[in-house]
Amino acid sequence: MKRLRVFVVSDSVGETGDQVAKAVISQFRPGLENTIIRRFPHIQTEELVRKIVCLAAKQKAFVVYTLVRQDMRTLLHDLCEKEKVHAVDILGPALKSMATFMEEMPLETPGIVHQLDDDYFKKIEAIEFAVKYDDGRDPRGLLLADIVLVGVSRTSKTPLSQYLAHKRYKVANVPLVPEVAPPEELFKIDPKKCFGLVISPDKLNSIRKERLMTLGLNDDAIYAQHVRILEEIQHFEQVVEKIGCKVIDVTNKAVEETANIIIEQLASCK
Repeated sequence: MKRLRVFVVSDSVGETGDQVAKAVISQFRPGLENTIIRRFPHIQTEELVRKIVCLAAKQKAFVVYTLVRQDMRTLLHDLCEKEKVHAVDILGPALKSMATFMEEMPLETPGIVHQLDDDYFKKIEAIEFAVKYDDGRDPRGLLLADIVLVGVSRTSKTPLSQYLAHKRYKVANVPLVPEVAPPEELFKIDPKKCFGLVISPDKLNSIRKERLMTLGLNDDAIYAQHVRILEEIQHFEQVVEKIGCKVIDVTNKAVEETANIIIEQLASCK
């Protein structure tokens, strides 16, 4: 069986060209037998293109290229023709057709798709972080978080954590109750990344009563009583004073509004 050499040339990581090359080759050699695929990523200079084409000519390699810049595609095409190197342009025809359809010119910026991928994975990572370190489940997360939220029950800590996670922030939150000592890690973090959430007693009383009724419980339980709420808020104030963090009144604020305050505060501290 004749040995097949394939060069994958890309101005990014070369993953697209590599996958296309394998898909094509597998139609001739299902197990890619006696095939060598060599990837040349981040090729963005004419000098490198010339060297690769010269090497391809010497090794009788087949060239697959995914270059977003028109000048680089033209150069590689012309050099391959001159050196009698077989080559196929993966992106060029698609870019040309799309440009005609949209009546716009492409950006010709290498690696954009991978930047989008990185952004997506950062969001997923932040969302998973918020779930893992929600409601004070693991105090170790406080030291790893970009933002730490503290507050009494029903001050929107969890929905706010998730909203901020979609903005790529790793958020941990801690509920504060008088009977449970706050985790030691809470006092070791930078107070600039910690935010206390407070709410008016009347509003909290209303929210907690609705919560109890949703659960099928009596709305006169101690959890929703004013005396208990005032006790919890007093404990909250003692804790946040010790931390030295900013306190945000969320009484009449939407989650998005509170999130914007936090993001702006973080930006001003940089």
